[in-house]
Amino acid sequence: MLAERYRLEAPLGRGGMGQVYRAHDELLHRSLAVKILPFAASDEVARERFRVEARAAARVEDPHAVTIYDYEVDGDAAYLIMELVDGPDLGEELAAHGPMDPARVLGIGAQVAGGLAAAHLHGVVHRDIKPSNLLLAEDGTVKIADFGIARLLDESAVPLTLTGQVLGTSLYLAPERARGQAAGPASDVYALGCVLYELLTGRPPFDEHSAVAALRRHVETPPVPPSALRPGTPPGVERCLLAMLAKDPEQRPPAAQAASWCASAALAAAPPAAVRTVPEPMPVREKAAARPHWWTSARRRARAVVERPVPAVPR
Repeated sequence: MLAERYRLEAPLGRGGMGQVYRAHDELLHRSLAVKILPFAASDEVARERFRVEARAAARVEDPHAVTIYDYEVDGDAAYLIMELVDGPDLGEELAAHGPMDPARVLGIGAQVAGGLAAAHLHGVVHRDIKPSNLLLAEDGTVKIADFGIARLLDESAVPLTLTGQVLGTSLYLAPERARGQAAGPASDVYALGCVLYELLTGRPPFDEHSAVAALRRHVETPPVPPSALRPGTPPGVERCLLAMLAKDPEQRPPAAQAASWCASAALAAAPPAAVRTVPEPMPVREKAAARPHWWTSARRRARAVVERPVPAVPR
């Protein structure tokens, strides 16, 4: 029992900073997730890193980001109390079912990019977007988890990254980060582009056994067009992914714009039966409920995440 309130039930996995458990809130009688970071009492760097994670994650309020409820320090451990997402991560979903259809991939992209746009609005860069950090809820909603190495752009905190140390996963690391430069919002967009590429084709854009080789290719090698690996990929889907994978961060769309592009490309790529208007006298409400969740989320994102006009998907 933590803080005489949170009862740990079962381990869910280990993130970048600690162990995650399924837990029960004995006060509010609800299930949630608890992330625990053990550290020595004298380990001020670990304590500071955990504090930054809590503050960063708590500032992000979006349907596509895991909600942080509380932060506590108890003895020699600190822990985050978080929303519980009952479902696999996108890596597990891909391993179980294989590559996804283009419309679903871009529907996921619209959700995640919208969540990133909310984070970037508060100066928070995730820095570690990858399939295992994107959780799939039972209703199809995708939620961004583990802001474990996020850093507030507007906070001059204790340096948390060792000189020369590259945080993140090499398969999804933006070229500027591979060159040792600081992460920015565009780095998250690139990483998301890598994830979407993998969901569509079944492999990351630069699938190397050596981290060094993967980093070099991120910097030097253009990605193979998705249509070469998955014939029949709609041109709008391919243009959207390649724009997110631009080597120059200035050439990538901001996250809000990427969300709009993904939503538009998802709707354009969807089978007609998924998006057509059901004619009368069919019961429209019941039929609408049967639409795939990515369609609803993509349409919602197309309306909500972009508050000003943005350029069309690049041609």
